[in-house]
Amino acid sequence: MLSRCDLIKGAAVALLTFSIQGAWAQETKMNLFKIVTIKDEIVVGLSAEELQALGGNDASAVAHALAQKGDLTVWQYNVHRGPNGELQQAPTAKIGLLANASLRVEPYTTPYQIVPHP
Repeated sequence: MLSRCDLIKGAAVALLTFSIQGAWAQETKMNLFKIVTIKDEIVVGLSAEELQALGGNDASAVAHALAQKGDLTVWQYNVHRGPNGELQQAPTAKIGLLANASLRVEPYTTPYQIVPHP
């Protein structure tokens, strides 16, 4: 039988673990966007720092930067199984986006955990 002291220690370790994971998730928050063209749709991820470098923090900033620069390099995201077997939104390839008149950028939400890109 576990002593009261062991239970308190275990609860403290669990609380610390969850708070560290929460802080890590906040620091590495990724923003996902769906890029829509005539031919297809893809999901890309940008960190808060990358968005600020583009001049904003939403889909319009991404669209505006793409229109002004003509191209952007971003990480494409897809759903994969993580090490624990749960589905997660993870980076699969670094790709180049080219500006196109038929392009649309939308915010993208997912029920899965988002893995930050390298």
